Amino acid sequence: MRFTLTNKMRTNNLGRLENSGRNKVAIVMGSDSDWGVMSEVRNILDHLCVPNEADVISAHRTPQKMFDFARRVHKDFGVVVAGAGGAAHLPGMMASITHLPVIGVPILSRNSIDGWDSILSILQMPAGVPVATVALGGAVNAGILAAQILAVSDAKIAEAVIKYKKQLMVAVDHKSQKLRDSIREGGPNKAS
Repeated sequence: MRFTLTNKMRTNNLGRLENSGRNKVAIVMGSDSDWGVMSEVRNILDHLCVPNEADVISAHRTPQKMFDFARRVHKDFGVVVAGAGGAAHLPGMMASITHLPVIGVPILSRNSIDGWDSILSILQMPAGVPVATVALGGAVNAGILAAQILAVSDAKIAEAVIKYKKQLMVAVDHKSQKLRDSIREGGPNKAS
């Protein structure tokens, strides 16, 4: 199946995105016990000044709430970050309903098989229903990826992401220099 977009469609879609005010991230998780991991999404988004909201929406225990939220999420948000453990159906179910990008965060739950159940459930989506999947517990990267997606149409978010990445570079350069200095002074075991 091939889809062709006309220039008019591209312009309308981009214009709507630019002017929609939807450069906000929805953070959803299957259980409040996932907040220990998913709060890291909120922390990095707050650091990057990206508006966000969080909620507990279970694909299994509150399917109607999940369905209703996924059907209307595009009205207020530009990206969904969904975290889940165990069977981890929330990210995939969200992606099956909304046209927005969905980033899945696999979470190690107490009834998990070393997290592999969550990882594979989110990662192995059928063709046509993609979920961008980060590492087990990779909430920080999920938040950064969400910001990068929104940065395509928001210059302020783009500037914040660029600044953050420069800060990472500076931090690594500092650690590199500290290690070299430590080695010169008597060995790497003295580096901290």
